[in-house]
Amino acid sequence: MIQKKSKKGTFIAMACILAFLALIVLMENLTALVPGAPAVFKPTSQLFVVLKKTAVYGLAAVSMNLLTGFTGLFSLGTAGFMLLGAYTYAILTVPMASKDQVYYLFGGSAVKFSLPDLFGGAETLPGLVLGVLIAIILAGCVAAAFAWLIGLPVLRLKSDYLAIATLGFAEIIRAVFQWQKLGPITNGANMLKNFPIFSSFNIKDAGGKVILRLSTFVPFLVATICIVLIVLLINSSYGRAFKSIREDEIAAEAMGINLFKHKQLSFCISSFFSGVAGALFAMYATNAQAKPFTSAMTYEILLIVVIGGIGSVTGSCIATFLYVACSEWWLRFLDNEIILDSGAKVPFLRAGFRMVVFSVIIMVVVLFFRRGIMGTKELPDLFKRKRKEGAK
Repeated sequence: MIQKKSKKGTFIAMACILAFLALIVLMENLTALVPGAPAVFKPTSQLFVVLKKTAVYGLAAVSMNLLTGFTGLFSLGTAGFMLLGAYTYAILTVPMASKDQVYYLFGGSAVKFSLPDLFGGAETLPGLVLGVLIAIILAGCVAAAFAWLIGLPVLRLKSDYLAIATLGFAEIIRAVFQWQKLGPITNGANMLKNFPIFSSFNIKDAGGKVILRLSTFVPFLVATICIVLIVLLINSSYGRAFKSIREDEIAAEAMGINLFKHKQLSFCISSFFSGVAGALFAMYATNAQAKPFTSAMTYEILLIVVIGGIGSVTGSCIATFLYVACSEWWLRFLDNEIILDSGAKVPFLRAGFRMVVFSVIIMVVVLFFRRGIMGTKELPDLFKRKRKEGAK
């Protein structure tokens, strides 16, 4: 009976995910299907900018939650691992025809190949899909490899040494990637560009006109697959071992769990998905450079995890959308001065006031939802509660 319920819940969850992805495609192409559709569904609308960033930050938040919420390890290196993923993706996908233009200050690139070109070029479907897919996977692998190196000495220590070490690593790696001597690989302090981005996946006709937009669907598809894999891991025997380490390391070790091995595994997996999120961020920003990957980015993602609920994947996803929508879209009007008919100005409304209000909202949420929006609960838990109340 329990197995039947589990299979039914899995089927419902998969159906909801597929319906959500279909809704994304419909929303993005609504103006083409229905000419009189609201302006919010135009391809240039802020809605789709928010959705793309939500997909990127959502994956980064869930990967951090895997480490912090489910294993009890506190890392502040998310931005550093995202930087590694972004640069790895960009370096491997810049077309050969554009390398001299992109690396013009260094006389060309030291990387003499491009993954999309190996499969026929980014203009072809195999070159675009296979080249981008392999580059994204390699971006995660590079981040995981660095995490393994950092974890070797640090994860054997107690307390918050991991947070200190990863914070230092993120700042060091950001400086190293801007080092001019690495210019033939990283392009120094200059940005990498001209690689495949989300809009590259839009389907066009022979005349170059877009007939099907997939630029919002693609990041959500990649992020959804990654988050599903994380959820499967959390519900596996490894996930149960991670949770036991979070609850009590001494008891976990007494039960035969190898603390170092499982901490290292959690750290590397979390960093892998952070690297994938970094690759998606490069596609979202249409360029790769070290400047955005500051400690402030890590604190943003950490704040999203706290708001959603430490130990809740659903909470991280919901909090990401609310955070990005409020900061990038819904509160934008507060930055514009409003002059009344009498000539008087509405007080406080000026550039920067949006962030003041946004900060107050965050404080209120933290005060009234001390365990986050979802706490440690997931959406299925809410449905179970409703069933129990209905039975009573």
